[in-house]
Amino acid sequence: MDHSVMSVADTLPLPRASRRAAGRSAFWLIAPALVLIGVFLVLPYMNIVLMSLRPPAVGAPYGGGFTVANYAHALGDSYLLGVLADTLLLGFIVTPICLILGYPVAYQLARTRSRWGGLLYVLVLSPLLVGVVVRSFGWLILLSGNGVVNRLLLDLGWIHTGLQLMNNRVGVTIALVHVFLPFMILPLVGVIQSIDPSVESAARSLGASRLRTFLRVVLPLSWPGIQAGTVLVFVLTLSAYVTPVMLGGAQVKTMSVLVVQNLIDNFQWPAGAAQALVLTACGMAVVALYARLTRRLSKGLA
Repeated sequence: MDHSVMSVADTLPLPRASRRAAGRSAFWLIAPALVLIGVFLVLPYMNIVLMSLRPPAVGAPYGGGFTVANYAHALGDSYLLGVLADTLLLGFIVTPICLILGYPVAYQLARTRSRWGGLLYVLVLSPLLVGVVVRSFGWLILLSGNGVVNRLLLDLGWIHTGLQLMNNRVGVTIALVHVFLPFMILPLVGVIQSIDPSVESAARSLGASRLRTFLRVVLPLSWPGIQAGTVLVFVLTLSAYVTPVMLGGAQVKTMSVLVVQNLIDNFQWPAGAAQALVLTACGMAVVALYARLTRRLSKGLA
């Protein structure tokens, strides 16, 4: 009898005062996180938005008043639009390469029972222990005209003149794939580990081939990891600065490079802020479209 009374009491709605007290307790629990987000994310973005609406000035970061001329210039200048298109194209190139290279590694890490599994994790995570400047400088040594790669190919007799692997999109793409590949692998590992191996075994026992099992079972179940990894790599590629500067030189321009040049070299803060926000808006639009398309595709695979 007591248990039935307690169960009925548990289903009764809380009094209004109790709900308010619970709401206040929940608010104070999340208040520190809200303060951090407001101080370190919302306020800086609001400052950038206000900065982008300021007119340029001589001898000062910006002038008085407000204007939309910076956005008109960022969206109307053919050179800036070309750089924006090149930046997005670089993201579209680096992201699928990281996915193609990272998925087999992630699957192996998630399914391996070997004693060497820990070593594989170390190999994947070890690049993150080195700064991006050091890693880019390493590729600078490898891909230069007299670098390790060209010297090896020349010594093997596979080429007769050194290949142009720097100051172009090839070198920047290679270095960015190396820099951002762990950010693709780690989300995939977590999702693939959550897939019960018995599901794959059941598909195989029902006559499905390895390829069919992967396409109909593993791939649909790993879509959340694919989405997280591709979005993360794409956004990081759009915002990359050090690697394009070191390996692209003056031949490869991205919006991030132009933004830094406007802010530091040209002392044009409003123009740089407007270009940064245009890049952010384009990246968010691509991510939103990608999320919608992959949601439909995942439903079709399921």
